[in-house]
Amino acid sequence: MEMLLLHALPFDGSMWADQMHLLPGSTFAPTLYSLGENIEEWAVKALELVEGDHIIVVGCSIGGSCALEVAALAPDRIAALVLIGTKARHRPEPAFQSSALKLLQEQGPEAAWETYWAPLFSRSTDCQVVETAKTNALRQSLHDIENGVRVFHTRPSRDQVLSSLPKPILVVTGEDDIAPGLKTSSKQAKQAQHGRLQIVPDCGHYVPLERPGYLNGVLNELILSLRPASLDRNRPNEHFCKQG
Repeated sequence: MEMLLLHALPFDGSMWADQMHLLPGSTFAPTLYSLGENIEEWAVKALELVEGDHIIVVGCSIGGSCALEVAALAPDRIAALVLIGTKARHRPEPAFQSSALKLLQEQGPEAAWETYWAPLFSRSTDCQVVETAKTNALRQSLHDIENGVRVFHTRPSRDQVLSSLPKPILVVTGEDDIAPGLKTSSKQAKQAQHGRLQIVPDCGHYVPLERPGYLNGVLNELILSLRPASLDRNRPNEHFCKQG
């Protein structure tokens, strides 16, 4: 079993520092920006890092969109998907994309951070966590962040993956997340063949950063539940049958 961790915008693979120990030697957390200019290229390159065919793919925000793309590309290699703060259906907003890129180019990444990304943290999250996240975000190059914004806004809808993938799909949302939020996350969990919704208390959009210990507990439970399933990958574990 291997785990592929796909980060959110505007961070990099180090977003997953607190999850790298969950499957020692079998966990991969690439930085996505340099892998291509669209999410399909990101998915292809990320998948090349993993050799096995029993992969837990975990993604946060745009990383979740990339996880869906990986599942569309190689469904038979997927053991489970974990979608954190992810919206599978995408409606293009070219005006929003243009305004985000204009802000980045004219005022810089820090202005974009304060406008778009800082508000996605829960007010309950420790200020030091937010400051550390900001430092990570501002370490990324302007070119990489611009590429990430373009990829985010041009990604295809992959909601059909939710209904077609015969594997466990865990939809994780912070209790205070507004993008996509509880309503959309709940709907996606119900849409999946074998979906389950996990609500993280006192948490916003960036669960791996805001509540890493809680997320580790969720992922550990998933890993343990999938170990017997390695003998029969086409049979979803009973813990992840659709609820409700």
